[in-house]
Amino acid sequence: MSRVCQITGKKVISGNNVSHSHAKTKRKFQPNLHTKRFFVPETGKWITLMVSANGIRTINKKGITSALKEAAEKGFYKA
Repeated sequence: MSRVCQITGKKVISGNNVSHSHAKTKRKFQPNLHTKRFFVPETGKWITLMVSANGIRTINKKGITSALKEAAEKGFYKA
């Protein structure tokens, strides 16, 4: 599975390590992802999502149903 949040769409980005002499080498910034189970009361089932910490906060704020609906509209989550 790729390292992409299924709610917010956060993914790996690239940047540079910068040394004291300002020599630059490529590096990756990984998103803060967690595999987490959520209960969807409308269906009565548990789903497992790979979500970022920001995605967990979004689910807590909006609710799992509306968060999944918005993620599906944006193409981050496929039911």
